Formats: sequence, structure tokens, C-alpha cells
Amino acid sequence: MQTLKMTEKLYYSDSHLFSFHAAVLACTGSEDGGFLAVLDRTAFFPEGGGQRADTGTIAGIRVTHVFEKDGVIFHRCSGPVDACPDALCEVDREQRLRRMQNHSGEHVLSGLIYRRFGYSNVGFHMGERCMTIDFSGELSDSDLAGIEKAANEKIRDNIPVTAYFPSPEELAATEYRSKLDLTENVRLVKIDGCDICACCAPHVSATGEIGSIKILSSMRHRGGTRIEAVCGMDALDHFRLKQENAEKISALLSAKQDEIGSAVERLLRLSEEQKLKIAALSMDCASLKAESVADTEGNICLFEDLLDDIAIRELVNRLSGKCRGMAGVFSGDDQTGYRYIIGSSNADLRSCAKAINAGIEGKGGGSASMIQGHSASCAQKIRDFFNAFKLN
Repeated sequence: MQTLKMTEKLYYSDSHLFSFHAAVLACTGSEDGGFLAVLDRTAFFPEGGGQRADTGTIAGIRVTHVFEKDGVIFHRCSGPVDACPDALCEVDREQRLRRMQNHSGEHVLSGLIYRRFGYSNVGFHMGERCMTIDFSGELSDSDLAGIEKAANEKIRDNIPVTAYFPSPEELAATEYRSKLDLTENVRLVKIDGCDICACCAPHVSATGEIGSIKILSSMRHRGGTRIEAVCGMDALDHFRLKQENAEKISALLSAKQDEIGSAVERLLRLSEEQKLKIAALSMDCASLKAESVADTEGNICLFEDLLDDIAIRELVNRLSGKCRGMAGVFSGDDQTGYRYIIGSSNADLRSCAKAINAGIEGKGGGSASMIQGHSASCAQKIRDFFNAFKLN
């Protein structure tokens, strides 16, 4: 394969070419057990510029990945592809169109941000859920709202998107965005009044094909701003998912969809009020339970699932004063085990923790007066241990 000539890149001349015929020049096995096929020409885009590689089929054999090396484009296939002068090749159309929508949308966003704020695109990744773009300066929510509006106006205007290879003289006279210092074989993607950028990927023919641009989120990142955004059909899918969730929340809260925000706020306030009431009741219950337990020279062991953690700790403190040994409160069941808090007013539990954990199949530790952890023993075994164990 080292002597193969450079592959003709059909996606440069026609980004909407999804079905084509090409000669299969070679196909060899690869180290991962797959096969690498080389064509004389291809519409499959190899990964690059933040955009992932196309997938599809060659002569009915699945293409799972595409990459370029020394001008030759290799198609990773799930099986061997026979040499053929006129093989039918098909690019996964929906996947390619969605990626073009997002990539061209990224150019619109990056171009507008560069023109308006002077910030460069310093990182771009197109994921399954959305695309991530990093900019070299900080952008406020208001800044991004204005950019998003302007970007969708560019889509509405259906501006032509032109990709071309300028002459060295044209390139020298052209101001364009690029992450790399390029000097030859530079391909520019131009959107009049919006952006001109060096890029190797296929793009839409006009901004109207992008459909829509939606910025999902933003955050500070390495002194600049990272945004998440979606375009076109991916934006529609994102909206549908949000719509479905809004409908579910609306039904659960018995509130109109445009009122679910305030309805959730009311629910959260009510939840906080209930938590405070439950906490107060738990403390009252802890006091009553402690009062109901008789003083003892030995240990105290209780099983309690209704109290919260703070109330259990309070109960242990109260019970520790009612025994000469140790007081333990356990919550859980025999199947999943028990969380425990054990306290003592008369011994250093830290020095006894190893023996206690051994007796109740536990793991945990703490301070001299209180230890906590998890026990894998059943309730009866825990009770038997407390009845028999004596602190030093």
C-alpha cells in the first residue's frame, strides 16, 4: 500500500454525494482483525477538523471508520472487499447530513464570535449528543444570546457556503481563521458576511441547510468560554426530548408547561419545610426512645429505620449515658446489611473497633467516643454479640 497513489477526494467537489462508484485498488487485513480498503476515489470523509469519519458500505461490506495517511484514504471494513473496477459505495446519508449541519453551524458561531469579540475558536469536538466549542475569551449569557440570534438570522438569510482552494497570492491577501500556520494546499470555507476559515471537512451548500442553531450551555474554561451547541436535526431531537420531559413534569405537577418552573420552586420549598418538620419529629422520637430504655450495666442494641442520621446520632449519645458498656443503633435489613453508629461514655471505642467489627462482620471506625460503619451480619447475630461483648 505504500506505492498507492493519492486518493481523489470527491467530498471536496460535492459534499452531498452519498452514492458513487469507485475502483477497489487494494484490501489488506489490519492488526485489529478488520480490513483496510483503498479506492481510487472516495466520497467518504476521513476524520479531521473536529469532525468524525463517515461510515457506510463498499460493495455491501460495512465501512466502520475512515482515515488518511500520506494522501491515501483507508476505509476500515468489517470484511474483505474484493478488487473491483466499479464497486458501488454508499455513505451513511443521515449521519453525514447531521454532521455537516453541526460543522457548518459551528463555522457560523465561531465566525460571528470572532468578528464581534475577536475571540478565536481554540477547540472543537463533535460528539454524539452535541458539539463542544472552546473560545479564547469570556462570553456572558447576554453575549451568547446575541450571538445565537445573529447565527439564526444568518441561517434565515440562506447565505451560500463556498469551499475553494485559493492561489498562493489569494491566500496571502485573505484574512481567515485557522488553528494552524498553513502555507500550502489550504482549503477555505467562506460564508459571506459571517466567516472565512481553513477547513478540510464537507459543509452544507447554503446556511439555510443548517436549519437552526441552539446554544445549550456555557462555562468558563481555561480563561475563556466553553459552549455546547446543537444544529439542524440534532437540535430538533434535543427539543423533542425536552418537550417530552416538560410534558411529563407538567402532568406530574398538574401545572401548565409554561408554569412548571414556578411549580418546581413551590415543590422544593414545600420539600424543605417537610424536611425540617421530619428532622424535628426525628429528634423528638429519639428522645422518647432513649427515655423508654432502662439503664444497664451492659450494652444497649437497638434497630431503628425511621430516624434520620442526626437523630440516630443523638439517640446513641443519650443511650451511651444509660449503659456501662456501649450503645449501638442499627438501620437496614438482613439482606443488604446494616449501617451502624456505636457510642460509649466509658471506654475508648477506637481501641475496640477491630474486635467490634470482627464480631458483627463490620467495616468502619471513628473517634474514641463514637464509631460508625456497615455490618454484614444478621440482626440476631448482632444482638447476640452485644449481649456477650464486654468493653475493656
